[in-house]
Amino acid sequence: MRTLRIIEHVSLDGVIQAPGGPEEDRENGFDWGGWAFPHASEEGGAAIDAAHGTGFDLLLGRKTYDIFAGYWPKQAGPMADSLNAARKFVATHRPESLGWGPVEGLGSDIAAGIARVKQAGGPDLIVWGSSTLTPLLISEGLADEVLLLVFPVTIGRGKRIFSDIGQPTGLRLIESKATPTGVILSRYQPAGAMRLGSY
Repeated sequence: MRTLRIIEHVSLDGVIQAPGGPEEDRENGFDWGGWAFPHASEEGGAAIDAAHGTGFDLLLGRKTYDIFAGYWPKQAGPMADSLNAARKFVATHRPESLGWGPVEGLGSDIAAGIARVKQAGGPDLIVWGSSTLTPLLISEGLADEVLLLVFPVTIGRGKRIFSDIGQPTGLRLIESKATPTGVILSRYQPAGAMRLGSY
């Protein structure tokens, strides 16, 4: 069974919308796109490269797929080559309109489709930037690892990493370090149901 790894750029207040540029995702009047760029560093890039590994497939929500499909085929370099060559598995109701391949829709039951893809074997599955897939993956026990790149900004509004559809879940910290630009890189593994207690 292959490993499923979530990678997220996230603000201190949990926003994941449009970290890469002003035009990346303006849905709901979001005007703060590009908030991650001023904090880019070699250390952050190296962490992302390490999380991708030497070979991977992509698991994407439809919005992220469309953003990537509009950008990466026009780019050059090792990251572009890896993303363009990766097989993409996409949560979508319109599989016939998927043009950036190799690509495959997950079917109408997204959780079952993801479980099928995991069990089929192959390279690691990488999930980028989906506010709908991330909570589903964690609450359904389908995620094996979560890499959060937490940026030293607060945005106030926008799509958030976790939504109300997720179930309370515990995570175990595997590794954490800071970049010179103030980004905290934290790697977690799901640890079952959230534990409660009192002081």
